[in-house]
Amino acid sequence: METILAIGIGVFAGAGVWLLLRPRTFQVIIGLSLLSYAVNLFIFAMGRVTVGAPPILEKGTAGDPAAFADPMPQALVLTAIVIGFAMTALFLVVMLAARGRTGTDHVDGLGD
Repeated sequence: METILAIGIGVFAGAGVWLLLRPRTFQVIIGLSLLSYAVNLFIFAMGRVTVGAPPILEKGTAGDPAAFADPMPQALVLTAIVIGFAMTALFLVVMLAARGRTGTDHVDGLGD
């Protein structure tokens, strides 16, 4: 399972960096999204995701820290997803406004 997760993170990161280097703004936006997905998966992987374990200990019990899920990586990734969605929407609006003013979607503004 760890190998599949590592390959997925690598594919997302590699595709995101490749798209960031493209001249079209829409490809740059998709590249940023893929890179953020790779970072979110990495945070999940480093956060020791535990399946089927409660995120909080019950009141009045002294529990083993290995027996419960750490809620911090889940909260960080959830926050990153919300911020990433808002930034993608902002980038798309800026891209549409820039295309309306310049008539092209090239990053360098020279167009085809």
